[in-house]
Amino acid sequence: MEDITVIGVRGLPLIRAGDNIAALICEKIRVQEGDILCVASTIWSKAKGYTRKLSDITPTERAVRLGNLNGEDPRFVQGVLDASSDIIMEHPFILSEMSYGHIGVRAGVDQSNIDDGMIILLPPDPMKAADELRQAMKEASGKNVGTIITDTCGRSFRRGQTGNAIGWSGFTAIRDFRGDTDLFGHVLKITEEAVVDEIAGFSNFVMGESNNGVPAVLFRNCGTWTGHDDLYFRGDEDICRKLLKKKNGINE
Repeated sequence: MEDITVIGVRGLPLIRAGDNIAALICEKIRVQEGDILCVASTIWSKAKGYTRKLSDITPTERAVRLGNLNGEDPRFVQGVLDASSDIIMEHPFILSEMSYGHIGVRAGVDQSNIDDGMIILLPPDPMKAADELRQAMKEASGKNVGTIITDTCGRSFRRGQTGNAIGWSGFTAIRDFRGDTDLFGHVLKITEEAVVDEIAGFSNFVMGESNNGVPAVLFRNCGTWTGHDDLYFRGDEDICRKLLKKKNGINE
């Protein structure tokens, strides 16, 4: 296997609604067959118009209560509630689930890297977004590339944020080692590697935060793997979710 090459896509303009992200990326770099492209969800959402003006949002009683509780603008809180399919924790911040299974702080609603008085929402269907980006890259470059839509997320038990994949296309999210053997011949029984999140995490390192201006990162020579896309825990599998809701007095 060749060494993996990581290329930050620099020089992209500020993304506006209607922009063709794939075409803009292909103007800056030359992609190759089998590359994997990570794109920050913020620029995809801005290009697709997944934004809202705070002035257009009327907060409900719950939004006002949670805004007062957490020291946040009730209009922003209402935007979070509207983007959530389930609330897991209300304080000291809102932890919520989105309709496609991703769980994140404040439903991933963001006020950074956008005009004052606006919020950016996560794509309503990130898997579809990744498929659309992959097709657009094929049209712009003539190459088949894998795609990942990323978002920055906090972590349980550790400080600091990392990049996570919320949508992907062209490969499976998890490389499944179960049934393989280790160096000593032991059969692996539980090892499932979340490759898609590992790639997304390193892309976030290259993208940086604040004003770096690198919202897309290309990976080359990642190879191929077999596995599955069952990335999110469901139902009774998710012990942390059940305990958090119980602790915060939120009924299932």
